[in-house]
Amino acid sequence: MPPLKPNVLVLCTGNSARSQIGEALLRHHAGDRFEVFSAGIEPKGINPYTIRVMQERGIDISQQWSKSTKEYMGKKFFRYLITVCGHADQNCPAALWANGGQRMHWPFEDPAAVEGSDEDKLAAFRTARDQIEARVLAWLRELEGQPA
Repeated sequence: MPPLKPNVLVLCTGNSARSQIGEALLRHHAGDRFEVFSAGIEPKGINPYTIRVMQERGIDISQQWSKSTKEYMGKKFFRYLITVCGHADQNCPAALWANGGQRMHWPFEDPAAVEGSDEDKLAAFRTARDQIEARVLAWLRELEGQPA
């Protein structure tokens, strides 16, 4: 029987943008190395811009949905828990990663907070996507013992 893959949870407040992007990019770049999940402290539904900017990269997340941390409490142990916003970092339930898990905080600005034209909003989501992707790739290199 093959060894179990480590579970990774990417967490933000609404599970509408940053954590969804992080989940999709980690799954995309890490292949089958991990079981990857995302959740929110207060899930709000996926922002349509999140789906758009991921489609630009050829990654379809249209079947993903916002999930609450409550869906995982007492059901999953996360070897790695990655918070991508300050609110989630401050309010993360310890039960999700305690007992041997590693908690990391990768803060990113909330693209959904940007107001303005469609192009302004799209630019903010692209920036968030690109920043999250760079951090995911750096972390994967770190895990492989290569310089970030």
